[in-house]
Amino acid sequence: MTEEADVVVVGGGIAGLITARELGRKGLRVTVLEARDRLGGRVWTDHRLGRDLEIGGTWLHWTQPHAWSEVTRYGLDITRGPRPEEAYWLAGDEVRTGTLDGFMELIDPGMRRLLHETMQRIPRPHDPLSEPGLKDVDGANLRDKLDELDLPVEEYRANEAAWVGHFNAPLEDGAYTSALRWTAATAGSWHLMHEASAVFRLAGGTRSLVESIAADTDADIRTSTEVAHVEHDADGAVVTTTTGERITARRVVLTLPQNVLGGLPVSPALCAEKQAATEEGTASKGVKVWIRVRGPITPFFAYSSASHPLSVVRTEFVGDDDAVLVSFGADARRISPNDLDAVRDALRVWRDDLEVLEVTGHDWVADPLSRETWLIQQPNQLTRYFAAQQRAEGVLHFAGSDYANLWAGFIDGAIESGHRVAREVTAGLTETA
Repeated sequence: MTEEADVVVVGGGIAGLITARELGRKGLRVTVLEARDRLGGRVWTDHRLGRDLEIGGTWLHWTQPHAWSEVTRYGLDITRGPRPEEAYWLAGDEVRTGTLDGFMELIDPGMRRLLHETMQRIPRPHDPLSEPGLKDVDGANLRDKLDELDLPVEEYRANEAAWVGHFNAPLEDGAYTSALRWTAATAGSWHLMHEASAVFRLAGGTRSLVESIAADTDADIRTSTEVAHVEHDADGAVVTTTTGERITARRVVLTLPQNVLGGLPVSPALCAEKQAATEEGTASKGVKVWIRVRGPITPFFAYSSASHPLSVVRTEFVGDDDAVLVSFGADARRISPNDLDAVRDALRVWRDDLEVLEVTGHDWVADPLSRETWLIQQPNQLTRYFAAQQRAEGVLHFAGSDYANLWAGFIDGAIESGHRVAREVTAGLTETA
């Protein structure tokens, strides 16, 4: 049997849910197909280690306009982890200790020099390709740009580790323009960028946002429903699931991440740029690890270097007799988020007084539905592929945080892209009505 819908949205993450909500407000019949057994995509609140933990995307900020609009719409509360009282970082192989303010002062000269041309290269971050000269620097990776600064060892390692935390990728793989895009979104302020990307989170977890959006749409939302094939022509499309269900639609919205999109069987095939972007892959291939340690402890953060399995760790929850840390590493192949012994060894880079009780996480790089963490592009991908990744192909449209203009890779970017594509679809259907 073949079903009918005005629009089929493939993917029930934030972008897909926003798209469905906005199209439903226009009176369109929308079906959302999500392969996972839950909604949210790469945002996922799960109860582990005695807390509600963000296994995927976490942080948002009032400088992120689309996300903050949703916070306001649904009256969601914002919180943050405990403010660090101690700091640890490396100067070569020597561990230094100090304060958060001291660490920020240490990295400030390097950050300023690295990012001095941010607003020259991306003067309008909502339109990242607007400056023709961007192509001149899009071929550079962040490692090379950091090396050009010729920083003292302690400053270099501190800046390196901070960027590994932001990129969740080896710096030689990440495009310098990715750093510029993040900083342009905060008008060139690296301090504000750092805060916007890593401090404030939803008190009810990202789950509260996902549930609020899903409850605010009358779309037919189906989980555990994987798409096997999409056929399309000028008049519409047929979406076939892995269980043989067929749904005809006037428009289809695909919200798959860059590393997955080009692998979806589509007839006629997607454009060469979208396929090439998938084949090359994003730079982001890192790991996020949640760690429960015996307490009490003083809240702290620590940075090591790109050569260590875990480059960044900080206290996110403090209890009477335990604490939960969140940590990031550049390469998921180097450490499993579920390997307690390996995580314990990684923490000894900074301190050997922590008793690790439990660890957890999710390997997003190995996950066939994501194959990446958050978007960090490789050199040349922004100027070579980005416009084509956003561009509709006939009745097919493309949403997702990977294809956002302003805060690509963030919850904000997913929301932005959902609004953009909903407008495109509505306009297209109005023209053909």
